[in-house]
Amino acid sequence: MFRGIDRHGRIGRRLSTDAVSEIVQRRAAAAGLDPTLFSGHSMRAGFATSAALAGVEERLIMRQTRHKSAQTVRRYIRDGELFARNLAAEVGF
Repeated sequence: MFRGIDRHGRIGRRLSTDAVSEIVQRRAAAAGLDPTLFSGHSMRAGFATSAALAGVEERLIMRQTRHKSAQTVRRYIRDGELFARNLAAEVGF
């Protein structure tokens, strides 16, 4: 998603994680948000969570996010699914 672009408009290599984090934090600050609450990692986690909630298969999420372990990608997804279903309501409470 984030690539370097030179002054002639040529797309370069991917940016470092620190560079992505800096961009995200600057944009959050410009939007009036607390930049310390945002990072490149939060974008990756948000993407994985949104994809899972939309029904995208785990293996496809892993391919896109380059997660090597299903266990790791599940930690991202599980947090996002926490409030997707109200189990108490489903069992009649």
